[in-house]
Amino acid sequence: MAKASSKTSAPTINIGISEKDRAAIAQGLSRLLADTYTLYLTTHNFHWNVTGPMFNTLHTMFMTQYTELWNAVDPIAERIRSLGHVAPGSYADFGKLASVPDAPSKPPKALDMVRVLVEGHEAVARTARSLFSVVEKASDEPTADLLTQRLTVHEQAAWMLRSLLED
Repeated sequence: MAKASSKTSAPTINIGISEKDRAAIAQGLSRLLADTYTLYLTTHNFHWNVTGPMFNTLHTMFMTQYTELWNAVDPIAERIRSLGHVAPGSYADFGKLASVPDAPSKPPKALDMVRVLVEGHEAVARTARSLFSVVEKASDEPTADLLTQRLTVHEQAAWMLRSLLED
């Protein structure tokens, strides 16, 4: 009696997006995931370490923002998986992929934290926006929807943070 093969292969992905386009979109989403996670970590760091007269305001605002960022990483990673690719998930991977710099080792003063976060949200918005051409070319509406949601969040967060820096 012949042994049944223990190897099984996954069916070919046939969702109407070519492998080349799925790979390009997944690579872009991997950069977005790395940026989002890095900004999450920086925001959480600042939440822990903020001091000064604006402590309550910033501590609460940073918590709202890091919670939103934390909740964003899973849908981004799951979209990468839906496209048939592996989502990055190590600090080493994120360090190579992210355009957002890592949190400073020594926490800056409160308003400098705000400036760092403005720059971070704007960088994540640029990363998300840079994907639209390949996403639109591939008619990848689920990814376009995800990107639109992320852009809305990051542009609004940057505006709110910038408002704290005005006289």
